[in-house]
Amino acid sequence: MLEFFSVPHLTWTAMLDIVVVAVIIYQLLVFIKGTRAVQMALGLALIVVFFYFSRWIALETVSWMLTNILPYFVFVIIVIFQHEIRRALVRFGQAPLFGGFSTINRNEFYDEIVLAVRTLATNQTGALIVIERDIGLKTYIESGIALDAALSYDLLVSIFNPSVPLHDGAVIIQNRRIAAGACFLPLTVKPRLSKELGTRHRAAIGVTEETDAVAIVVSEETGAISFAHDGEIERYLDPDTLRQRLRNAFERKTLATVPRTIAEPAQHRLE
Repeated sequence: MLEFFSVPHLTWTAMLDIVVVAVIIYQLLVFIKGTRAVQMALGLALIVVFFYFSRWIALETVSWMLTNILPYFVFVIIVIFQHEIRRALVRFGQAPLFGGFSTINRNEFYDEIVLAVRTLATNQTGALIVIERDIGLKTYIESGIALDAALSYDLLVSIFNPSVPLHDGAVIIQNRRIAAGACFLPLTVKPRLSKELGTRHRAAIGVTEETDAVAIVVSEETGAISFAHDGEIERYLDPDTLRQRLRNAFERKTLATVPRTIAEPAQHRLE
């Protein structure tokens, strides 16, 4: 009876192999959770299952067809998910932004941003704030005007004053400091967008497609607050909800799934 439960030839290298594969699969599932890759992965899994099923019941024509088609799925996946693949590769070796960052400092960080956004929204002052996470934003920082200033409520509100040249662009926050203002950002390449969304919203979606950054938008027309991550945007947030989104983003919790919106590739100064 005991022999039935024994695992023959299970060496420590075989166990290590199993653990490594399990970790890779788990991390892959976590990475694609809540994204369009989930449906693609499910579809691919069904095709693979159908392939082996067709071989098992000797459907020779179907088996031959799938045998010749499946290898090309690798290229299809690379093309469709090029942004996700690039982001996943960049994440390797990156340190968490808030490693060793105390709870008090985190709360101060959230306070400065949320209070500034609330004031901007009340005054209907257009704004776009991008916050770096694991993937560096050096390219976008260099497109703007370098500041390297301590993050503060007063400075954020001042930057987006319409009479200040820096207001015409995105502010990028890096390592809890305002790295640059008046930055150029890529616009989303998604084909469908609400006509209510302007250049700031499109840029917020675009930069969060290309990187793992999060972006906050204040509408100049309505004062509405929006939060973008992973190429998605959530609109009409109140300050408390915005604070929670920031906590989720920087304390390694799962960001809530929000309606996906979808714009033309380019880099534009924000209007």
